[in-house]
Amino acid sequence: MQQTTRRRFLGATGTAWIVASAGCVGISDDAGVDSNGVDDLADADSPSSAENETGTGVEVSENGPPTVERTLPQEYGEDELEDAALSGGPPPDGIPSVDDPVFTAGDDPPATLDDGDPVFGVELNGEAKAYPQYVLVWHEIVNDVVGGESVAITYCPLTGTAQGFYRGDVEFGVSGRLINSNLVMFDRPTESWWPQMLASGLSGPHRGAVLEEFQVTWTTWKRWREGHPDTVVLTEDTGFVRDYGGDPYGGYNPPSGYYSDENTLFAPLATDDRLEKKAVVLGVRNADGAMAVPKERVRARRIVEGTVRDVPYVTVYDPSLDTGYVYRNPDDRSVEYDDGSVAVDGEDFEPDSLPLEREIAFDAMWFAWYGYYPSTVVHE
Repeated sequence: MQQTTRRRFLGATGTAWIVASAGCVGISDDAGVDSNGVDDLADADSPSSAENETGTGVEVSENGPPTVERTLPQEYGEDELEDAALSGGPPPDGIPSVDDPVFTAGDDPPATLDDGDPVFGVELNGEAKAYPQYVLVWHEIVNDVVGGESVAITYCPLTGTAQGFYRGDVEFGVSGRLINSNLVMFDRPTESWWPQMLASGLSGPHRGAVLEEFQVTWTTWKRWREGHPDTVVLTEDTGFVRDYGGDPYGGYNPPSGYYSDENTLFAPLATDDRLEKKAVVLGVRNADGAMAVPKERVRARRIVEGTVRDVPYVTVYDPSLDTGYVYRNPDDRSVEYDDGSVAVDGEDFEPDSLPLEREIAFDAMWFAWYGYYPSTVVHE
């Protein structure tokens, strides 16, 4: 049986896969692309998976990205996940990251960017930036500096996940491998694998280490611009030739193609039919465990409460950005929606600034979230 790859899928659906096209700029022969721009999909090499561990913990190369002491749910062993890795088609760096991003002011956005188009919004140390989905779908990683912090903004179109990581002095690239349909990144100095959704090292000297994350907000350009009038926005001046404004998988404005049907390109690690496969959930994972809140549910109810291992949590809706924020609420304080604000024990706060412990939450397609976290608790 012929192996499924993203390129074969897109070819079968009549969509041009341009990631390794001859017209692209900046993809070298070292990235596994020949002079005609045709990559060897079946035999694409992955970054090194050499282990370098000690009995007392993870040995971290000084050249690697910053990591943190953090306990995350582990549903699978590293070896099991490595065995589940598949070639998504392109070789390492065959989908090129954006390493020299160019921005423009929010009041002078790219002509292709419509108000209803999805963007991934980031605000760090008072600086706000927006990254259009239609740009990141072609690159998946932007190595950038926001608010003086070196960061990576990452997006996996197959799982609908946009996440942010501190990267220190290193850059992340797209490995060309997928696990549970999800982007596997690699850091260029050590070539360690980092599955995006797991935020943890899978191979190389960082095996078992955990990246430091920050919040990325999936919203629309209009909503982000109105909430952050000083924002800048990533332009199409990436150094590569792509069909920006087009999407090889379909579209979000309005939803179409891969994003709107129930088909997946690859079988997930585990399945559950409580929700539609591509229903969007807000996912959180920490030392308590894994939880998911259907985004449609938090839109409708404004506040969704539940527990993880008997620890109370509350998710509140932010109508200005059409997103939700998840808070740990161990003291079980009263939280009520109050005409756009949120009352905690009777005192009003903005949805994003409750006096509770806020967790990093990100949008994900249900099949992908559950595939990685089959023990997840659903709050409805």
